[in-house]
Parts: sequence; C-alpha cells; structure tokens
Amino acid sequence: MGVIPSDWEVKRLGDAAEVVMGQSPIGASYNRCCIGAPLINGPTEFTAKHPIKIQWTSQPTKFCKKGDVLLCVRGSSTGRINISDDEYCIGRGIASIRAKSGVDTSFITFQVESAVKNILVLTTGSTFPNIDGKSIKAINVLIPPTKAEQNAIATVLSDADALISSLEKLIAKKRNIKQGAMQQLLTGKKRLPGFSGKWEVKKLGNLGKFRGGSGFPIKHQGKVEGDYPFFKVSDMNNEGNTTFMANSNNWISEFVRKEASVNVFPRHSIIFAKIGAAIFLERKKILLQESCIDNNMMGFVLDEDCTDFKFIYYLFLNIQLGKLVSTTALPSLSGREIATLEFGIPEFKEQTAIAQVLSDMDAEIEALEKKLDKFRMIKQGMMQELLSGRTRLI
Repeated sequence: MGVIPSDWEVKRLGDAAEVVMGQSPIGASYNRCCIGAPLINGPTEFTAKHPIKIQWTSQPTKFCKKGDVLLCVRGSSTGRINISDDEYCIGRGIASIRAKSGVDTSFITFQVESAVKNILVLTTGSTFPNIDGKSIKAINVLIPPTKAEQNAIATVLSDADALISSLEKLIAKKRNIKQGAMQQLLTGKKRLPGFSGKWEVKKLGNLGKFRGGSGFPIKHQGKVEGDYPFFKVSDMNNEGNTTFMANSNNWISEFVRKEASVNVFPRHSIIFAKIGAAIFLERKKILLQESCIDNNMMGFVLDEDCTDFKFIYYLFLNIQLGKLVSTTALPSLSGREIATLEFGIPEFKEQTAIAQVLSDMDAEIEALEKKLDKFRMIKQGMMQELLSGRTRLI
C-alpha cells in the first residue's frame, strides 16, 4: 500500500463493513408478478449504476438494504458493481457490502471499486471465477480518521462519476441519433439537399465480390514487419481498429505470401468474421491498405468505380450477419447468400454525400469516446491519490 498517513487505519473490509453473501431462494418461488421481494441473482439485473427489478421471490433468503454496494461474485461478471436503490433478496451470485458505524457509505463504495482489481486477481486462471465471503472480508482498505474526510473524498469522486455518467449519456444519445440517420439516409426515406434521382435496387453481388481469407501457418505468425498486415479475427479488438483496420499483430513479406499462396485484399475491402461465435459480434471493418486476412474471415471487395466504399460499409453495418448463418454445429456464413441481399443504391455523388454525413457523426462520437477514456483515467488517478492518503482534502 506504500506510505500510509499516520492517522489513517488499515482495516480488513470485513471490519469496516458488513459483508452479506447471497443465497438463492428455491426456484419454485420465482415470479414476475411482483409477489414477495425483488430478486437479484447476478448481472442480469445490473445496469450502469442501480439494479432493475425483473423477477421476485415469495420465499426470500438473504437481503441487501438501500445504499449497499452490490458485488457480483460468480462467473464471468465477477467484480462488477452496482448500488442498491431498494431492499432486495440477493442470490448466491451477489454479495452486499454495507459500511459499519464510523465509516461513510459512499467512501466504502469507492474503496470496494478500487479493490475490484485485487478481487479479480484472486480469480485469475479460473474457468468459472468466483469469490467467497472470506476472501472479500480479507481485502485491506485504508480508512481516514473522520467521517468528514471520508465524505470529502467520496464527494470529489462522486462528482467525477457524475461527469463520466453525463458523457456516457451524451454518447448514447449521439449513437441513437446516428442509428436513426442511418435508417433514414440508407433507405432513401430522407434525402439530402440537392439530390432527387431515383435509386436503383441492386444485389450486393452486383457491387463487388465476396472472398474468403487464407490459412496462416503458425511458423509465419508473430512478425512485426513486412509487406502486408495479416489480420486475424482477434485483431478487430486492437486499439485503433474502430472503423478502419489500422493495427495488426502480424505481418508477412511478399515472398512468404507467394510461398503460402495467401490472397491479398485491396484497400477499402470490408472484412468480417465468417466462422464461429465471432459472427454474432457483428463486427465489420474497412482495410486501410492492401492486406491479408485469415481463413476465419471473409472480405467484400467492392467495385469502387460505381460505389463509395464508406456508403457500402454503412450498408454492411445494417446487415445482421448472425441471422444468415448456416444451421450446422459450427456457425458459418456463405458469401453467395450474402451476395443475394438487395439494397436501394443512389448515384455515386449521393452515396458519397450520405457517407460523409455518417462519417462526421462517427467522428463526433469517437471524439467523445476519447474524452470519456481521458475522464476515466483522470478519475482512476484521483482514486489512487485520494484513497491512499497521498493527497489529503482535509
């Protein structure tokens, strides 16, 4: 914990707060008719801050109180936090944490939030992570000597949370506006000023070709330089690959490409997963340069003489690929089937104008997301300073 102020006390969480481990009621008592107590079983009821009431139990077991910190303790959502806004029955996937006398409730909330990383370390390597009550109670927290100082720290961090929350709501609003604009502009229901020509219904297969990726031998993987980036499905998660595929974990040379008979996809091709559960993530990206993709992916190579690549990209965002998968044990997509999908296509200048409007919206959202990331980092730094006593407010 580093150097601790002399008047601060190191306590186990179990000494600073009451920890109640949930216990699931019998299944027959569950209902959606508001009979009994509202039930929280896990992350299904969690939102950004407060849980929502989805089901009830007529035979409640363990309870949390209003203002308690609710912590997911089982499964992939272990470590997720909400704040109780009512009295709930809590199932075994939840622990409630309630500050004891002399400890500010909001302050202990931030201490628990800060300790989440330590909680998650305890589950590393587990196929089904879970935290028991003993481990939660054993977590060390720092407690200032007075409630006034605890409250001052909590107030500053709450203000930071409020700023982050307002920005999250603004981003959600901008995304909804963009989604509405896509539905209007990409269907011709709303026309931009200066355009009135008739749209022509075309199949995607008339606008370009679908091609599968290539096998990527392990011996050629891991190179950080070369003539072509070689993208795998996992690269879609790389930082900076929001719309365009800018960053690759693998590169290959022209010599290796020819030797391994790997296909090259031209810049502005639209790529997506074609095999497995990744299809249902509905991620579509644009290539920034000539690239190679592995055989778990597919690319749409469009005819740029008659189509604007960004307009087609936005059309792809409206396609639910998950609804087009084959009904086999391993989900997969067929380029032939996707090629039969029909869309209204305006003349080239209108395509470009529509794409520009939507691109501007994306740029605004991306700028807000970067601002949000910055605010979150600032708050994290504030927590490290204030919750450790390195910076004192009183």
